[in-house]
Amino acid sequence: MSKVFPPAAQGVIIAASVVIIIAGMKAAASLLLPFLLALFIVIICFPLTSRLQQKGMPRGLSIVLVISLVIVIGVGMIVLIGNSLSDFSQTLPFYRQQLTSQWNLVIQWMSDNGITAADKIRDAIDPSSAVGLVSSILNGFGNLLSKAFVILLAVSFMMTEAAGFAQKLAALEATEDESRAPGERAVSQVFAGKLRNYIGIKTISSLVTGVIIGLALWLIGVDYPVLWGLLAFMLNFVPSIGSIIAAIPAVLLALVQLGFATALAVAAIYLVVNIAIGSVIEPRFLGKGLGLSTMVVFFSLVFWGWVLGPVGMLLSVPLTIIVKLALDSNPDTRWMGHLLGPVES
Repeated sequence: MSKVFPPAAQGVIIAASVVIIIAGMKAAASLLLPFLLALFIVIICFPLTSRLQQKGMPRGLSIVLVISLVIVIGVGMIVLIGNSLSDFSQTLPFYRQQLTSQWNLVIQWMSDNGITAADKIRDAIDPSSAVGLVSSILNGFGNLLSKAFVILLAVSFMMTEAAGFAQKLAALEATEDESRAPGERAVSQVFAGKLRNYIGIKTISSLVTGVIIGLALWLIGVDYPVLWGLLAFMLNFVPSIGSIIAAIPAVLLALVQLGFATALAVAAIYLVVNIAIGSVIEPRFLGKGLGLSTMVVFFSLVFWGWVLGPVGMLLSVPLTIIVKLALDSNPDTRWMGHLLGPVES
């Protein structure tokens, strides 16, 4: 292309291509989301399949076993989450009314004590909208679960082709061995290794976060602990911002249902769990090289939410991490991946 088009024209062509790809992704979001979710499931499950094959299990049997495990977990989530989500949607107007009533009491107290900006604060802040935001995210996830058959079918085909695809890449890269230094791994090998490491560790830490949050809220007596544990699991993939979004509706619900002291206890639980896992445990296994700057996290949340909808917000950081890993794995684009990372202290 460099011999045909000048650098300025190349930039225009690349920018136009990116715009066309983004427009196509937005138009096909409903079709694209199930396959993206299936891809993440395959990335998570592929190491387990490889481990079973290393233990001597035939390839076909290992794939069938892992797919069966995914089906069992998927059906359990559909039943458990579907019931809780249905009940929560029915009681959502009541919680909104209760939050609005308590917020009006706070505004009235501020007015009685001479705070002149009370009316402006009431117009600017609506605590019940946080529950509505979470409801839209959960409804989007529920709609995705309604396509469980398509997701499981895609997982089955991807799992079947995963090993063969790895062999094809190895054969393709064998032709490039002369151009690489001795002992240097191919770009795709570096990218695949880092991606499996990130997705695997992040999934485990998110699962631990969701289980702890769900159990803690169940012991305290907050309604719908399964939903809040699921939300904590999903939003743990979004660093910094995700933990705040996940905590707000549970804290507000605890305030309405059990009072101010319990709401403080719930907030403290979220704070301790997210600091322990997100700031202490995860960096030890993931390292700082896979992080994203706070600004990139925010813009990726807005961008992927606009392109793919509410579920895209949950997948925003993993998708951006994939882009960063791809850039980091190639020496020619490593500087771009470095720009997406956090500021080094």
